[in-house]
Amino acid sequence: MDSLPPWRPLLRAALQREGRSSNSRWLQLATVASDGTPRVRTLVFRGWSAPAVLDLFTDGRSDKASELRNLPDAEICWLLPRARSQFRLRSRFCQLPAAELLIQRQHHWQSLTPSARALWGWPEPGIPLELEAAFPKELGDTTPLPSHFELLSFEVHQVELLELGGQPHRRRRWSTSGAWAEQLLNP
Repeated sequence: MDSLPPWRPLLRAALQREGRSSNSRWLQLATVASDGTPRVRTLVFRGWSAPAVLDLFTDGRSDKASELRNLPDAEICWLLPRARSQFRLRSRFCQLPAAELLIQRQHHWQSLTPSARALWGWPEPGIPLELEAAFPKELGDTTPLPSHFELLSFEVHQVELLELGGQPHRRRRWSTSGAWAEQLLNP
């Protein structure tokens, strides 16, 4: 098993300082649309599938899924206010082999609560609202895996940490091309 990158324990400690706040799982994903304009969305952190591979979920019918397949470079910004820390993770969307992807999707689908699964029972995101459309509050454990339940895995290759406590603030960057290297930066 690969060892943890040197920034992961710092991120874990910052997350612990956030306590049980649900906001600590929210992060921003910046991508580029097919027309070249930027997009930023808030998603929920779902875990690590490898030491430097972060997992998120999305509705595969959304624009972000197709945008990432076309332009897989992304940056994830994770602001942790109680820890007074901001992590910026430069990443690349990685598509898993089909068989492995299906196994991972099924595993993650079953790990969700019925209320969390409900989002994938809603109508297609971004289209005009139909007032009579069904928006279930829960999808039970026996609900089959929807084809549009998509796992987004991002391989992190650069991390910047800005620590806002103290004067001056502290900023550093880790980059990898085989081994992680740290560089101290001006804030």
